[in-house]
Amino acid sequence: MRGSIGSMLLDRLRHCGVSRIYGVPGDYNLEFLELIEHTPGIRFIGACNELNAAYAADGDARLSGVGAVLVTYGVGDLSALSAVAGACAEGVPLVVISGMPPLHAVQSCALVHHTLADGDFDNVMTCYQQFTAACTRLHPASARVETDRVLDRMHTEKRPVYIQFPSDICYVETDIPALAPAMPVSDPALLVRAAGRLAERIARSRQPVVLVDGMVRQYGLNDQVERFCQHFNIPYAALSTARTQLAETGSLWLGQYGGAASAPDVAAYVHGADCVIGLGVRFVDSTSGYFSQRIAPGAMVDVQPFSMTCDGENIQGIRAQDLFDAVLQECTTVTPPVRNPWRAQQETAPAVASAQGGGWTQAIFWQRVEQFLRPHDVVLADNGSSMVAMLHAHLPAGCSLLVQPVWAAIGYSLPAALGACLATPHRRHVLFIGDGSFQMTAQELSTLLRHKCAITVFLINNGGYTIERMILGPQATYNDIANWDYAALPAAMGGEAAPLCLRVQDQAELEAALDQAAANQGLTFVEVGFTPMDAPAGMAAMGQAVRRYDYGIDTPDLP
Repeated sequence: MRGSIGSMLLDRLRHCGVSRIYGVPGDYNLEFLELIEHTPGIRFIGACNELNAAYAADGDARLSGVGAVLVTYGVGDLSALSAVAGACAEGVPLVVISGMPPLHAVQSCALVHHTLADGDFDNVMTCYQQFTAACTRLHPASARVETDRVLDRMHTEKRPVYIQFPSDICYVETDIPALAPAMPVSDPALLVRAAGRLAERIARSRQPVVLVDGMVRQYGLNDQVERFCQHFNIPYAALSTARTQLAETGSLWLGQYGGAASAPDVAAYVHGADCVIGLGVRFVDSTSGYFSQRIAPGAMVDVQPFSMTCDGENIQGIRAQDLFDAVLQECTTVTPPVRNPWRAQQETAPAVASAQGGGWTQAIFWQRVEQFLRPHDVVLADNGSSMVAMLHAHLPAGCSLLVQPVWAAIGYSLPAALGACLATPHRRHVLFIGDGSFQMTAQELSTLLRHKCAITVFLINNGGYTIERMILGPQATYNDIANWDYAALPAAMGGEAAPLCLRVQDQAELEAALDQAAANQGLTFVEVGFTPMDAPAGMAAMGQAVRRYDYGIDTPDLP
């Protein structure tokens, strides 16, 4: 079969699961955009800038499995790069397509705009090579082979890939054979060996535990891991990068694990375990209580996407999916049920906080909004107060929590919410974001309104960077920001249906706002005011840990 290079690329993207491409038009990608306009099954979602477009594609990918973003060369590439690096750090599969100057300009080293005007067309590619699984520049002679190569890498490694698409080859025809994706397969003998090692390790353990990291989301292992834990009656805990990937109810759910930042009972169980089955675990500072994990020597069984290390033996050439299936098929006996004596206390719903005697605080707010959440909500929380609070929250069954604790870019969650809303329009979406984070990417609120997204946005107005104040400079001017009239912004950003905008300064106003938000079908924007040093539980301890690690300072610089 023959067809255009542009049509081939779109067909490959649709085969990967892409149905939305986020981005910004530019003169080097307009012909490809024209093709998208006339291609069924895929649509372009214009964003306010390329950084936000890539964040939106990231949010989409975390729920749909893959995201795509279209930028223009140079200025658009580098604007999106921070978001692409974040997707790389957190294992989110994205396809970044850069409409670049025509091949004749590249080959003649022409001095064109959106470049450094030095004839160098490799410098942007060099940047992207640091933050992607694969990069390519399409050429008529190799476009199909190169497209398949980079998309296979994205599918295998679950990380971003980068495609430079010269503007003059979109409608050049080429041979397009049927797609035959190259799926990695496990070596049968090594798989049997690995399954036997894991089964034997579990059988002789006294206190096993499973630690869940982002790998479970990346490779869709949720159901397999739950069956594995239930079969062997092994409790499981999740790092902050994997909250809500497994059911957070029942006797096997321990809670979130983050070293010394864990709940005491969770930390005690994990630290006392003699068999810790880590699923793609990476102990990053922000996910381990600043490297306070205490795994017993020799206890870790390290399961990665294509390998396992157990008792000092590393076995390559196996897929995690196949490993769980093989262990379950091989083992018919199970370990005795594990009792979690604190379970009844953890599953008790928190009481509604009362302001009597204590005044209006974030403690009241976070307890109350936790009850506002419903089963199967998509909850997004930005880095800072919001993420700390949501990572300590008990979320209803079926909720999806989208956070970015590794790359930890403030402002991520608002454009990511755009992608989440478009990926799962049948679910309710709730976003928690601080004022400092909001000011980074606020313009994408207009795109949420443009697409009539049903979402409730809680804007936490602390008058600046509270998370930074908890580390250093609680009264320093460098942690201050301009105090926008936040609740007035949505109406100014357009949209056919007027958004519901509310302000909250006390618990009575919060109760009224929650009632209105629950009944509203469109976008609800709730500005919630607090004093600059008011923060959820855990923020002060986190600030102290960061301060000690980054600066070697133990004494807090507090007023």
